[in-house]
Amino acid sequence: MALTKILIAVKTYPTLSNKYDELVCTAGFKQDGSWVRIYPIPFRKLDYDKQYSKYDWVEVDLERNTSDFRLESFKPKSIETAFKIFSHLDTEDSWRLRKEIVLQNVHTNMTALIAEAKHEKKYTSLAVFKPKEVIDFIIEKAEREWDKKKLDKLKANAQQLNLFKNSDNPFEVVQKLPYKFSFKFSSDDGIVRTLMIEDWEIGALYWNSLKRHEGDETKACADVKAKYFDDFAKTKDLYLFLGTTREFHLIAPNPFVIIGTFHPKKIVQTSLF
Repeated sequence: MALTKILIAVKTYPTLSNKYDELVCTAGFKQDGSWVRIYPIPFRKLDYDKQYSKYDWVEVDLERNTSDFRLESFKPKSIETAFKIFSHLDTEDSWRLRKEIVLQNVHTNMTALIAEAKHEKKYTSLAVFKPKEVIDFIIEKAEREWDKKKLDKLKANAQQLNLFKNSDNPFEVVQKLPYKFSFKFSSDDGIVRTLMIEDWEIGALYWNSLKRHEGDETKACADVKAKYFDDFAKTKDLYLFLGTTREFHLIAPNPFVIIGTFHPKKIVQTSLF
């Protein structure tokens, strides 16, 4: 069994699936800095010792996901034995160890990146992107509930499984985020774009803030903006992890969404003279 070493860098907010209940798209880097997408993964159903964190080095027995034309897409050969966590990269020395892996291929021109995504020999679907300027953080209301038909089907499946497993702890799908969060930014092509942020952490930040503010959604959204815009965009050296969805990769004018952020501290150069 040939295992692949992957530095986990992305976990997206869960979405519902007819087959797996709830899915998380995971992506990361090989040691040479090339991207790997690992999908599908019912992350919250993994055994605790298999529930990897961002910037864990893991070993995975992977195979190409042949249902996906995007070349970075792989899937575990077996969910039960999928992940072996063997180390974690910390943030010491301004994230030096992480930077050595993550920043080997950084894009700065969105028009050029979109052209790569559409090129039939590349179909680039994952990228590290350095925006020229982050202009704004946009918060919009979204549907507050999952699609009812899909949710009802999942609940029926879960009830059937519980009858066979005799489980007292039925699996509950994650809550749907009632807001969409986006960055508005420019790139080297001079064009201003707005892309939605779909990483796990922004969802977790919203729900934790909502609980802390006793259900006040305005304050929870303000906390999210303070972290992502006032902190990450204004005071940190911000990079964006971008990814496409298979459904819209070939048809959307810009198929990318933001699936994660990379935000080490800015290194201030001091003059020797």
